[in-house]
Amino acid sequence: MFASTSVRAASRSSPSAIKRCMSSTSIELKTNNDVVRFSFGKPLDKTGSSTKGKKMAKRAEVSKKAKLNELRFYRLKAKKKMNSPNPEVRIRYKLEKAKRKEAWLIEKLMKFEVAKAPADIHDPEILTEEEKHYLKRTGEKKKNYVPVGRRGVFGGVVLNMHLHWKKHETVKVICKPCKPGQVQEYAQELARLSKGIVIDIKCNNTVIFYRGKNYVQPKVMSPTDTLSKNKALEKYKYEQSLEHTSQFIEKLGKELEEYHKHLARFKKVNENATQDSLINT
Repeated sequence: MFASTSVRAASRSSPSAIKRCMSSTSIELKTNNDVVRFSFGKPLDKTGSSTKGKKMAKRAEVSKKAKLNELRFYRLKAKKKMNSPNPEVRIRYKLEKAKRKEAWLIEKLMKFEVAKAPADIHDPEILTEEEKHYLKRTGEKKKNYVPVGRRGVFGGVVLNMHLHWKKHETVKVICKPCKPGQVQEYAQELARLSKGIVIDIKCNNTVIFYRGKNYVQPKVMSPTDTLSKNKALEKYKYEQSLEHTSQFIEKLGKELEEYHKHLARFKKVNENATQDSLINT
């Protein structure tokens, strides 16, 4: 009475037909509002799970195999280019690979860019030459200093400057390692973040900062628009890698130019040799 028409037809024909129909389907008994209903679900496999999950697993296995085959193909292709007898093919392959790495490193470094906070109203104090000379001498004599290492300027450097300014008027900032012209950049950035005054920049990459006459220690000594210690180190590693990659690209470009010049010379020598042979004959 409650069964579907397909089951009725199968029951009329033979009991074996019912067995075939019911063996691969899942039947649920639903009782809603005192009414009994049978629902026929999706066919099940031998383990009891639906065949859809099995098909998905097969597809996943096929996709993994396809990815592995694709990787093997690219590796063999790269190996052929690296071991090619033609030097131009080898140089071009290295150049393309280096350019891809350069683009990837630039994309990574974009993530470390921090938006600068809106500048607060800051009235820089005007110091006379005598005051500057006095502060320069006192800064040179005192031993308190803040190092700026390979991480560059980050929140911890500004925090250390404010901690030194609790007891001292001046603080030395020693930048090592430092590229030519990078000390001025560090001095400007630290003056903006700490609201200090640059007194002197020495030739040994040392900057003397003065806290100011009306110095008040800020509540947040580490600025929000700076990187943390770990992120600053990670950024430095990417910058170093980008620098070496760009140098390698320049080197490969020069090698390719030299190879083309060598080919042009070789062609000229061959043309001159053929012309001489034709004249002699």
